[in-house]
Amino acid sequence: MGSDQHTGHRSGTTFRVNGEPHTLLLDHRRVLLDVLREDLGLTGAKKGCDHGQCGACTVLVDGRRTNGCLLLAVTLEGCEVTTVEGLADDDDEELHPLQQAFLDRDAFQCGYCTPGQLCSAVGVLAEAAAGHPSLVTGPAAAPGRPVPLDPREIRERMSGNLCRCGAYPRIVEAVEDVVP
Repeated sequence: MGSDQHTGHRSGTTFRVNGEPHTLLLDHRRVLLDVLREDLGLTGAKKGCDHGQCGACTVLVDGRRTNGCLLLAVTLEGCEVTTVEGLADDDDEELHPLQQAFLDRDAFQCGYCTPGQLCSAVGVLAEAAAGHPSLVTGPAAAPGRPVPLDPREIRERMSGNLCRCGAYPRIVEAVEDVVP
């Protein structure tokens, strides 16, 4: 990194958000959630607890779910970040299958946690498809083979995303609807 991109406690960082490249001069202490909301105007991910405990800020980084409130943005050099705004297919103006399932199942009430729930569910589907076990994955699961997502498995994997309104049964049903 050239000296023109590093000034004291700031560094030039380039990463993609929802397919668009962004180069920003970032304070080393700023977290991804604040950069998304304040600098890029992407307000889907919400600030809930600001401690990584509620999941309202969940986004995908290189396809893996993460809490945006805990991740220092300057560490994302070369990464791909996907927010709830990037899930839908812009070309067809069609919702992501999980977004449609959440609508169909009425899997939200106030909607505050919904963007984080959706990003987390996308991550859950990818993790299970890649064969990553969870705490409740049975011992018969073959390493590296897709993990079947039943309601118990979905609840365990989504347990890092809280919903004050209690829409959990509908959220599980919505995720089940898109399980391949």
